[in-house]
Amino acid sequence: MNLSFTEENYIKAIYHLSDAGNKAVNTNTIADEMNTAAASVSDMIRKLSDKDMIVYKKYHGVNISDQGKSVALQVIRKHRLWEVFLVEKLNFHWDEVHDVAEQLEHIRSPLLIKRLDDFLEHPKIDPHGDPIPDENGNISIGPQYPLLDMKIGTNGVITAVENSTSKFLKHLDNKGIRLGIKFVIKDHDEFDDSMQLELETGESIFLSKQVSENLLVRQI
Repeated sequence: MNLSFTEENYIKAIYHLSDAGNKAVNTNTIADEMNTAAASVSDMIRKLSDKDMIVYKKYHGVNISDQGKSVALQVIRKHRLWEVFLVEKLNFHWDEVHDVAEQLEHIRSPLLIKRLDDFLEHPKIDPHGDPIPDENGNISIGPQYPLLDMKIGTNGVITAVENSTSKFLKHLDNKGIRLGIKFVIKDHDEFDDSMQLELETGESIFLSKQVSENLLVRQI
């Protein structure tokens, strides 16, 4: 089906907001996410409903349809593959790639995306640790937990970030935090939930609650 870039962006947003179809979302929530007026969202909802991309029930909100979910996953797949390409092959930094990938994710050629995936040797995660759907839309990812929930003495590895804004990623750089780095939790302050980590480099760092709750880790 021929969808505009704007329609694909709405479908992707509704997919994320609905937690992959597990809950309905209201018009105002979509408007906030898309940074537009509620009236514009209502117009788009009618268009996407006519194309069977979403399911809309009055007083219940909007949810992604199975067809819409398939479209969203393909857009997400392209976005994350392009992020890997930009970081690994063009030496972009992980805080620089999102806006560029937002443009590249709308490329139509399935053959190009297949060859891109082959060229990158089928990566499972993007530079921020988000899983990359395969060509059938399947997502595979192991268990991971917020760093904030881990106990003193835990040995772990950073696997993903929940916040991929440029400011947050640059803050992590300043702290020496990157995906794949191993650590042990040395202290967890009960007053403000700040944490002390010893990195595998031997460096000891302190993280605020806001940082710790936005880092996902795997225990090792």
